[in-house]
Amino acid sequence: MAEYQENLGAIDDASGGEYERTPVPKSKLKGWKSFLGMYAGEHAAGTEFMIGPLFLAAGASLQDLIFGLLLGNILAILTWRYIVAPIAVSSKLTLYYQLEKIAGKNLVKIYNVVNGILFCFLAGAMITVSATAVGIPFNVSFSVPDSIFGLSSGAFSMIVVVVGLVMTAVAAAGYNTVSKFANIAAPWMIIVFAVCGISALSQMEVDSWNSLLTEWDKGINVVQSINGKVDFGFWKIVIFSWLCNAAMHFGMADLTIMRFAKDTRAGWGPSIGMFLGHYMAWICASFMLAAQIKLTGDISANPGAMAWSVVGWTGIICVIVAGWTTANPTIYRAGLAFQSLFPVKSKAYSGVILAGIVATAAGIFPSLSGKLLDFVGLYGAILGPMGGVIFVNHYLAKKMNFTQDYADKKETGFNTTVLLAWLIPVALGLYFIFAQGLFPAYAVIPSWLASCVLYVVIMKFKKS
Repeated sequence: MAEYQENLGAIDDASGGEYERTPVPKSKLKGWKSFLGMYAGEHAAGTEFMIGPLFLAAGASLQDLIFGLLLGNILAILTWRYIVAPIAVSSKLTLYYQLEKIAGKNLVKIYNVVNGILFCFLAGAMITVSATAVGIPFNVSFSVPDSIFGLSSGAFSMIVVVVGLVMTAVAAAGYNTVSKFANIAAPWMIIVFAVCGISALSQMEVDSWNSLLTEWDKGINVVQSINGKVDFGFWKIVIFSWLCNAAMHFGMADLTIMRFAKDTRAGWGPSIGMFLGHYMAWICASFMLAAQIKLTGDISANPGAMAWSVVGWTGIICVIVAGWTTANPTIYRAGLAFQSLFPVKSKAYSGVILAGIVATAAGIFPSLSGKLLDFVGLYGAILGPMGGVIFVNHYLAKKMNFTQDYADKKETGFNTTVLLAWLIPVALGLYFIFAQGLFPAYAVIPSWLASCVLYVVIMKFKKS
């Protein structure tokens, strides 16, 4: 066993010290402050330029948006702190290796491919966001085609490729580089988001709460007169803001990030990202669309053009960096997921490079970034249930007298119990989403709870 651990440690050293298959050693652990910049950079970032305006376009009232985001973000922070952080600090393993010990190497490869692809689509949307800003100085216009897999233009596609390659290079450098970049960029970006919102209010000539409500409602009327009426009320906002990152907290993807934490206080790290990003930045970005509608009548949520119109070159740089700080950790996560497809002794950046290529390819299709309200709920509904299996394995296996880390203990490469506990809730969730028109985020918690129950029941039935 000692020789086995020594060999795994040697593998980690050879793969850049990312510790994919061993617990993070004490000498490499980071204090909770390290996670503030990481989460601020990731969540006060590119998605905010896209998601914020989509609330206005979806018909959300300003009052519902302000109070719905407040409650939803509090719930998200509590989920990170009390579900993810304790497991991450206890095991200090990546999501993927922890799942391998429970589900088996062969099953995890299937999950990793699904996981990696979904993360790549999210990163691709952020590459698109940055590219909208890069194109402004070169007079390269951004347009969203009617077809999901339609192209904006050849020139815009080339910009996406260049931006994607640069982001991939940063992510391939490893966690420390990603974290440092986020810590440097985050404070400045947050200030720019606030300035964008204030400038947009000035452009709308808002001088009171009532005048702001009037301009907001006018913006909704213009959008819905073109796109049709959509209802996005208080509880829908709460659920969306809580579960838009469900893959990271309920789905346990952030075990991979928080495994570097010294203690569970790192679980409060997302709070700065939630309240400055998923609260202040979303609202400020929505103001930019409202101002654009008032001034030009244009309802398109083009991040680069909106930021350019309110704060000029500062906005352009902010959009570029904002997309970058979201795409970097997302490509990093996806790369670790894809790493299981490579030989054990391969370099740690092999998976990241593959993830970067897939994300860049996804970024070429701008329609994907315009469907983020649905997409982030969908990938939470698909990936979240596997987090339920990890939760049960960590907290309930010993208490309920069934085998913890089943695949590792039984030396099997495929734990069918995990497959059933994951696929059955996901299949039902996808049925209601695509066949019954259920808002994707609504499926996350029922699917997660169903996965927990199924894993307990089947494992007890197996008497393992």
